[in-house]
Amino acid sequence: MSLIDLTVGGILEKQVALYPDQEAVIYPELNLRKTFKEFNEMADQAAKGFMALGIEKGENVAIWSDNKPEWLTSQFATGKMGAVLVTVNTSYQAKELEYLLKQSESTTLVMAESYKGTSYVDVLKQVCPEFETGEKGNLQSEKVPFLKNIIVISDKGYPNAYTWNEVMEMSNQVSDGELSERKQSLDSHEVINMQYTSGTTGFPKGVMLTHHNIVNNGNQIADCMKLTNEDRLCIPVPFFHCFGCVLGVLAAVSKGTTMVIVEQFEADRVMKAVSDEKCTALHGVPTMFIAELNHPNFDTYDFSQLRTGIMAGSTCPIEVMNDVMNKMGASEITIAYGQTESSPVFLQTKTDDPIEMKASTVGQVHPNVEVKIVVPGTDDEQEQGMPGELYTRGYHVMKGYYNNEEATNQAIDSDGWLHTGDLAVMDDNGYFSITGRMKDMIIRGGENIYPREIEEFLYQYPDVLDVQIIGVPDKKYGEELMAWIILKEHSGTTEENIREFCKGNISYHKIPKYISFVDEYPMTASGKIQKYKLREYAKEHIS
Repeated sequence: MSLIDLTVGGILEKQVALYPDQEAVIYPELNLRKTFKEFNEMADQAAKGFMALGIEKGENVAIWSDNKPEWLTSQFATGKMGAVLVTVNTSYQAKELEYLLKQSESTTLVMAESYKGTSYVDVLKQVCPEFETGEKGNLQSEKVPFLKNIIVISDKGYPNAYTWNEVMEMSNQVSDGELSERKQSLDSHEVINMQYTSGTTGFPKGVMLTHHNIVNNGNQIADCMKLTNEDRLCIPVPFFHCFGCVLGVLAAVSKGTTMVIVEQFEADRVMKAVSDEKCTALHGVPTMFIAELNHPNFDTYDFSQLRTGIMAGSTCPIEVMNDVMNKMGASEITIAYGQTESSPVFLQTKTDDPIEMKASTVGQVHPNVEVKIVVPGTDDEQEQGMPGELYTRGYHVMKGYYNNEEATNQAIDSDGWLHTGDLAVMDDNGYFSITGRMKDMIIRGGENIYPREIEEFLYQYPDVLDVQIIGVPDKKYGEELMAWIILKEHSGTTEENIREFCKGNISYHKIPKYISFVDEYPMTASGKIQKYKLREYAKEHIS
């Protein structure tokens, strides 16, 4: 399969030529509907507005917001005028925001006023007091010295910041010819997007992704789902994460698929959008699908058009997969695996793979991608069917970490292989299973134990809704196993019930010594479970 040589702006313009009057973007709750032609015009206007602010090609523009129309517009506006869009986690607080703005050297911040009860304006004042005193367009901040412009997505004016509408109005200061000239100057192999790793360990690192990385990845993801311009994809996953802006937005735009956007995930809102807009595809992490399937209003919605989508982010219990395919009708749902550093997806199941493959593997290798499994701690390829560290190489590998050559060299070796840090095994048919993170592998009395295996087993217990296995320190064995379990509603299951279920079914050394029942897990804003926090809680729990 040949790769696409288009910019992020160019892939949108391709669909305008093919399907100008087809709906490109729908925000059901805002009653906002734009055709590809109309949405492209919005992106062009925003691109000229950014240029009027003096933003040059290659400058870093941070965006801190939930899935608002302005976020989506900014993705393509920067893709047209060459600024690098730096995505900011919606849950960031002052210290994290300060670190990102400083480390990324962002000159402009596009931001919502608030998110889920947190005033972004108040948080920014802590990081950048000049928001209240500085000069508009020339903030000269002490803590974040590169920041010049603040753009607030709001009708309310702030004396030292621009509103989004002001920037759109400023577009008339830049001619179509000037924008066209800027577009012509872009190269698809230039960095256009910077995503900060979720920081489950250490400081987040800025992953530099090119047009070529993410446009092609979006296209190949869409091919696996068999997306066409007749599909309607519901996107409730956050844009700041690759799941939203690549697996969602760019996959859709690469095929002329209509995007139905939910600004913030709530099971009821997602199901209403799918039902009302007759969506044929839906994205989510397993916890999102679990919330939808267990919602009291589930039976009131119409999923009859639903066909495909992506479930990714963590292990999916086979019972959940079965319900998504049968009760929700998404019989062609796919499983995707990757990481931000790989743009992000390079393994994915197909629409017609059997349910067992979707529940137990993360699929086969995408076209134009190489993978290998190596013996951990070496560069020797692992034997077929044995777990080892997953490496990948190809068009999809990031340019590197921003201003962090040391970390880049640790992640990508001299032969161009990206070391994922994930443990995987490949079967005889080329399907891969992820057995865990290298750092999550538990060594109990010299035995290597992979949490995924035990989680898969415990999912079979009728009252278990979700389960996470971690290793906790132990004087005798070095590490012991602990299970954090979320039970289904009104369950009377006890620790003893779980242990009895394990006995005779899994090896004695794999039976969790500690079991804790909880209502929820600590999560990143993108839906990843933070196992390191569970380990911290465990130390308090068992001390």
